[in-house]
Amino acid sequence: MKSDAKSTIQAGKAILGIEFGSTRIKAVLIDQENKPIAQGSHSWENQLVDGLWTYSVEAIWHGLQDCYADLRSNVKKLYDTEIETLAAIGVSAMMHGYMAFNKEEEILVPFRTWRNTNTGPAAAALSELFVYNIPLRWSISHLYQAILDNEEHVSNIDYLTTLAGFIHWQITGQKVLGIGDASGMLPIDPATKNYSAEMIAKFDKLVAPKGYPWKLTDILPKVLPAGENAGFLTPEGAKRLDVSGRLKAGVPVCPPEGDAGTGMVATNAVKQRTGNVSAGTSSFSMIVLEKELSKPYEMIDMVTTPDGSLVAMVHCNNCTSDLNAWINLFKEYQELLGIPVDMNELYGKLYNHALAGDADCGGLISYNYISGEPVTGLADGRPLFVRSANDKFNLANFMRTHLYASVGVLKIGNDILFNEEKIKVDRITGHGGLFKTKGVGQRILAAAINSPISVMETAGEGGAWGIALLGSYLVNNEKNQSLADFLEDKVFAGDAGIEISPTAEDVAGFNTYIENYKAGLPVEEAATRFKK
Repeated sequence: MKSDAKSTIQAGKAILGIEFGSTRIKAVLIDQENKPIAQGSHSWENQLVDGLWTYSVEAIWHGLQDCYADLRSNVKKLYDTEIETLAAIGVSAMMHGYMAFNKEEEILVPFRTWRNTNTGPAAAALSELFVYNIPLRWSISHLYQAILDNEEHVSNIDYLTTLAGFIHWQITGQKVLGIGDASGMLPIDPATKNYSAEMIAKFDKLVAPKGYPWKLTDILPKVLPAGENAGFLTPEGAKRLDVSGRLKAGVPVCPPEGDAGTGMVATNAVKQRTGNVSAGTSSFSMIVLEKELSKPYEMIDMVTTPDGSLVAMVHCNNCTSDLNAWINLFKEYQELLGIPVDMNELYGKLYNHALAGDADCGGLISYNYISGEPVTGLADGRPLFVRSANDKFNLANFMRTHLYASVGVLKIGNDILFNEEKIKVDRITGHGGLFKTKGVGQRILAAAINSPISVMETAGEGGAWGIALLGSYLVNNEKNQSLADFLEDKVFAGDAGIEISPTAEDVAGFNTYIENYKAGLPVEEAATRFKK
């Protein structure tokens, strides 16, 4: 294997994927079989500047270069060789946000990330205008909020893009964006696989009285589906990536994508009637739809797969943080007894014990709101455990209620899709920290959304692997297959992972729990008002 990987790198047949996450930039090098052969990473954090979350342009370039240098040194260590050229490169990053540039290619205001919530008035006005749910974090919300706030820079905008779009532009010279990332700037029309012409016309009319020198289509990146030519690494781009100067220009670069799209690719969930659930500090579910929903819902965001299928996304701010805090309490107790603590064993024991609890958690309720939760209408949060004197209060039910709470809000959003919109799904893949203890998180999630849940070994490879696979799709798709077929044949080769189906008892129990949970939301709301 080592010698094969070495010869792949030396022959310039390896493919590089780089993803900019919120706290880590990760690079993955894959071989012709689409298997990871080397990695690199760089840790970074956002800054709060003038009340807005941002990363500086300097931090972006330093992070990219340090991540690539880390990859380079790992390749040297593992294979005693250098990366001189590559078969393809892909760049992905956290979606949405706002990066606006003037004609001189200078950034007009610091990058405004998806985390900023100052766009409420803009998002509400656009949702009404478009008759489409426009979330706070979308680029169009950021642009319109800047207009509402009469920010001076708006008239000087020559180009507006996302973080992935910015890096791609700077290393290739191409102002393009993968369709999945573009769908987080402005809604996509599934028929044309381009920005909605109707919404563009409405927006231009809305802002016409301002007299800006641009129309919306003038400043947005060109939309590209996966597999399309998105340009080549320029000599300047090669220097920006590899400060050692060894990497040669001319490498094909695939359309830049968002982290939602690369997550779908990494879990083989781009085909219609498939989906994936990411469950860690926060959680989201993405279900690939066969047709548009009957109406907009505030708690469901519409994005697309990297090849342009519509995706219904439910995003929750809270997932496992409160659950982890309770487990740390048991860790402290164990240390107090002088017993050495193995965290994997502790999680395993407590998670598995939860399965011995009542299917409805015996009446116990937990709200895991470390922060606010838009899906349930709470701007602020307080972690809260609630019980009545006659509820069945024991350890199994206590752990079970916290596991239920970790996916409770996700269930509320998905109940709309499955119960009201009658969406059909053949396979949902779970990935993230909740699924680390074998079988338990899977069973809980299966009960929550009344659907079989698969977990794959490779899902942990994440978005950097996902964007590397999109690079592979660009250059290795000899059979001209659809993205879904390419992933099925060339990458996952029938590996559907380990599947757990819901039991009728678990589903009924979770439904009872969620009714109690919804009825108790005013208790959580009161906690946010009275507990400072």
